[in-house]
Amino acid sequence: MVKREITEKLIKAIEVYEELGFTYLPLKQDRFIELIKSKPVYAVSETHADTVSEPESALSINKDQALTQLREKIGDCTRCKLHKERKNIVYGEGSSDARLMFIGEGPGRDEDIQSRPFVGEAGKLLTRLIEKMGMKREDVYIANIVKCRPPFNRDPEEDEIATCKPFVERQVEIINPKVIMSLGRVSAQSILGMKMPIGRMRGNFFSINDTPLMPTFHPAYLLRNPKDKWLVWDDAQKVLEKLRD
Repeated sequence: MVKREITEKLIKAIEVYEELGFTYLPLKQDRFIELIKSKPVYAVSETHADTVSEPESALSINKDQALTQLREKIGDCTRCKLHKERKNIVYGEGSSDARLMFIGEGPGRDEDIQSRPFVGEAGKLLTRLIEKMGMKREDVYIANIVKCRPPFNRDPEEDEIATCKPFVERQVEIINPKVIMSLGRVSAQSILGMKMPIGRMRGNFFSINDTPLMPTFHPAYLLRNPKDKWLVWDDAQKVLEKLRD
């Protein structure tokens, strides 16, 4: 690093600490390089000089760490009977800063093999929906109500959902998305704690811990009923409008 670059970064670092209220920096010369290479834990907003907040980069790191810790807590889970026939736990993937989160029902065969959510034919359809909404898969976060594949792709049973639900709830808490889209009947009913048919729920916003949730059809349903794709797109339009608010 040239002297000019060191000087410029040192000046910027000193300005930040000055804004934080420091009147002097009692540092030895050999500590200056460490100072300019590190980022302050807190940054002062230009519009609210009296408010100190954590920078987005630090928040992202904290979220990533929290998601990693949650995955470690799940471990090689044997908490319910689904573990007996699964190949892999399908934890979830995407951006920890996602403004939009998708929650499906449970992994299928392809997901069980790859340990990734929505990678089969239904997953390809979901990816196309995300792209049509103007985003990429890596911009959103995708998870499921249960993290192990139910045998023969049956619906997760109530005891399995009850065992696994706290983990997806914690993922929602960590990511703190602006909007959630639940995919399919099991997902919507499990999250909302109601038995209303998905056909009546979809198209309407519900609230889960103050986060808007839009239930819609599962992509696997659309593979069997392609005529209803426009209904999901209508739901997606409402979600996009909510994201723009």
